[in-house]
Amino acid sequence: MSLELLRTIYFSYVHSFISYGIIFGGNSQFSNNIFKIQKRILRIISNIGSRDSCRQLFKELQILPLRSQYIFSLLIFVNKNKELFLSNFEIHDLKTRYKNNLHLNTTNLSLVQKWVLDSGSRIYNCLPSYIKALSNNAKCFKTTLKSHLTEHSFYSLD
Repeated sequence: MSLELLRTIYFSYVHSFISYGIIFGGNSQFSNNIFKIQKRILRIISNIGSRDSCRQLFKELQILPLRSQYIFSLLIFVNKNKELFLSNFEIHDLKTRYKNNLHLNTTNLSLVQKWVLDSGSRIYNCLPSYIKALSNNAKCFKTTLKSHLTEHSFYSLD
């Protein structure tokens, strides 16, 4: 089979399964197992050995790794539901350089820190400013974010 056909099969079967509900389970302890399966599928598609790196493969096939897909879905959720989040300039009147960032609640519970709203705020604040500037135009935001994540292919949330 051609590489393009295998890529299409990947998107129809594997990607749809991975991306369903990823904003709720993408940060769980079982996501590492799914990521290993995703890398194994990519190695089968490209016919490389089990010890070869997949980082360049993700870029060549323009497939987002599991963590990048989680970041992408989470930031699309944040961008669509801006009314659920407070900005720093809504909290105080100070003209700081972080005034356009989303306000982070201070909490020590790891369950709350892994929650969709809290982790979405933290990841949104880490975005480059040129992507944040496109947040009013959903289509441009989505395409720019996807190209940024494809180019960098994040393997972890750190």
